[in-house]
Amino acid sequence: MSQLTFIQTVAISAIPIIFAITLHEAAHGLVASRLGDQTARLSGRLTLNPIKHIDPLGTVVLPLVMLALGGIIFGWAKPVPVDWRNLRKPKRDMAWVAAAGPAANFIMMLLWAVLAKLVLNVEEVFQGFTTPMLYMARAGITINIVLMVLNLLPIPPLDGSRVVSSLLPARLAIKYNQIEPYGLIIILLLFVTGILGKILWPAIAIIYNIVMSLVV
Repeated sequence: MSQLTFIQTVAISAIPIIFAITLHEAAHGLVASRLGDQTARLSGRLTLNPIKHIDPLGTVVLPLVMLALGGIIFGWAKPVPVDWRNLRKPKRDMAWVAAAGPAANFIMMLLWAVLAKLVLNVEEVFQGFTTPMLYMARAGITINIVLMVLNLLPIPPLDGSRVVSSLLPARLAIKYNQIEPYGLIIILLLFVTGILGKILWPAIAIIYNIVMSLVV
């Protein structure tokens, strides 16, 4: 497959990026709803409509900048509101709500892999669209792996930190969660210094190579 221009890369990556980010958030709301908190449902956020979840900066501008720079593509959607006080077992259930986001990315990664496998095995069905579909599937696989691995980092407010917090004693969890106001700054500093890439890339590469070995 030939090298894509920036415009082609944006066109190919737009759908995978939007759904990877927005369905990640919708998954949080869905699990919260199942566990007793209807805040997301009442806010109209239990929907597959990306427009309800898009954050102009995190879902559009930042991914475009990342694409232009050629680095790790990540971003965020509008956080789905969750009131932990409504959950049946708040400490335990918040871990499940948090884990739902990366789990959604894992499922989407598998679906994009299935699409890639389908395209490669029945090319005649995708007459004239085989190459674009493969590019899109590969983008979907990559983006969902990146978001899954990134969100599993134990840095508040990332999802991994919610899981860690649920496992800590109450007093220690409170102190740990006090890092949250500085979480985004920490992540940006790690990104700018290149440390974030060194942390993420080994896991991303391993998962990507495993998935692609099953596709090709």
